[in-house]
Amino acid sequence: MMNQIRNFNLWLLLSIIAIGVLTGVGAYTFIYARGYSYIFNDPEICVNCHIMRENYDSWIVSPHRSATCNDCHVPHHLIGKYIAKADNGFRHSYAFTFKNVQVLTITERNLRYIQQNCIRCHQNIAHSMFQESPVSLKSCTRCHRDVGHSGHSL
Repeated sequence: MMNQIRNFNLWLLLSIIAIGVLTGVGAYTFIYARGYSYIFNDPEICVNCHIMRENYDSWIVSPHRSATCNDCHVPHHLIGKYIAKADNGFRHSYAFTFKNVQVLTITERNLRYIQQNCIRCHQNIAHSMFQESPVSLKSCTRCHRDVGHSGHSL
């Protein structure tokens, strides 16, 4: 019985240490990478990652420079917005940590967000265009691929 208690205490201690180390490393990484800044809506936050500099520089001179990154790249309901930000943050962090990434490739899900946001902002034009054929047959980025990041593809 005493041996079981000792083993339990050892496992409990090791578990607490492991959780503490993981929490500490995670918190340090989050603070070092300024992860907290992604809660906000400022486009300059995106250049926390050096590979986003060209995208930011091209956005600042694009026709959509009055729209923020979030206006185009994430859903516009509160929960969906932060789920998308967390998902993108995790995928980007993983790629930067475990791969030699120099360019981020947009996912199908994020392309859908962009499509929904194009239609939301340009609903008068989009409504008349999509009357001709179903929305599923058209993609705004098919013709307007570099509108948000002039000269840069998605």
